[in-house]
Amino acid sequence: MTLVQLLQKSINYMEENLLQNISIEDIAKQAHTSVFHFQRMFTLLTDIPVAEYLRRRRLTLAAHELSTSNIKVIDVAYKYGYDTPESFSKAFKKQHGISPREVRSFRGKMKSYNRLVIQVNVKGAEPMQYKMVEKGPIQVVGLKQEVSCANGENHRVIPQLWDKVNADGTGQTLFGVNDGAIKGVLGVCVDKSKTKANHIDYWIAAAHEGEVPEGFSKLDLPSSKWAVFEVHGPMPDAIQKVWKLIYSEWFPSSGYEHAGTPDLEVYSEEDPYREDYYSEIWIPVK
Repeated sequence: MTLVQLLQKSINYMEENLLQNISIEDIAKQAHTSVFHFQRMFTLLTDIPVAEYLRRRRLTLAAHELSTSNIKVIDVAYKYGYDTPESFSKAFKKQHGISPREVRSFRGKMKSYNRLVIQVNVKGAEPMQYKMVEKGPIQVVGLKQEVSCANGENHRVIPQLWDKVNADGTGQTLFGVNDGAIKGVLGVCVDKSKTKANHIDYWIAAAHEGEVPEGFSKLDLPSSKWAVFEVHGPMPDAIQKVWKLIYSEWFPSSGYEHAGTPDLEVYSEEDPYREDYYSEIWIPVK
């Protein structure tokens, strides 16, 4: 199956099991990928996290039932996975702007989030600069932190980690020890879903040969064929834009798949907010 077909299969699975307590692990299995890579792919292509999609769809269907039947509010709450009518009413009002009882009395408007159908742009209207290289194994040294991907926690914690590293001088130290195969300071995501569900180890590191400098840990990246994408522009918008193009255009049309090992963001020693700032995305492919 293609990436698009696998993602659509996972969406179909969610839709068929909206009334069940399905896990992100079960959903990711439909796409034959890890939880981390599935959540990244889904969010990049749809602009919403998996949990938010499920929440929106369930509350959309709940509103439809309340407006077209005599089912009790408490029964609708339990049907769509809420432990109490109060928690259901709070979530319902947050999405629709009105309470369940106001729907029942036909007061106010509701928001309908329809079932997703994935349509990926493979026209390649915007050129992407990339090259294929074979490198590895590569030793990187740096700092790591275990991060949860639940409820978008990784999007909050990782920028804080970069702020700390840049403020305390660790970033400059990493540039100083960078004498390995990749030039620049790296952001590395290591999927931990096989040992700890919905978690990653996030590294801020640099390629380095020889002994591990004091205060740092070591990570060995396997030999890989890498697709290396150029990124031009200020952080974080420029690199986020290229990530989206990779999943929405490059993967569907290239014939390559993600190899499942850690991918890298590579940052140069310049002002990251410059309009012409240069960085790279390295993705192991097969």
